[in-house]
Amino acid sequence: MLLIPLFLQHIGLPELLLILLIILLIFGPGKIPQLARSLGEAIREFRKAMQGVSEEETEKTVKKPSGKIDEETLVKLAEKLGVETRGKSKEELMEEILAKAKEKGLLE
Repeated sequence: MLLIPLFLQHIGLPELLLILLIILLIFGPGKIPQLARSLGEAIREFRKAMQGVSEEETEKTVKKPSGKIDEETLVKLAEKLGVETRGKSKEELMEEILAKAKEKGLLE
C-alpha cells in the first residue's frame, strides 16, 4: 500500500496544470529543463541508494549454510520423510533423505 499524503490523493488534472503554470511563472521557461534534469538525477541517486541499502539488508539476513548438520536434525528430517533411521550411518541417512526428497518432488 502506498502511503500518499491525504492532500495529494485528491489532486486532479486541473490542479496539476495550475501547479505547472505557477512553476513556469516562477522559474521561467529556460529554467524548467534544468530543474527537470536535476530532479531526475536526484530520483536516480535516491533509487540507487535505496537499492544498495536493500542489498545490504539481504546480505545481512541471508544466512549461509555451514555445510554441517547434526545427527539429531538429520534423524528428525528422516522421520518426517518416512525414512528408517535405525542402524544407519549419517552418510546413509543423508543419501536416503536425498533420494526420498527427489522421489516426493522436493528436489530436482
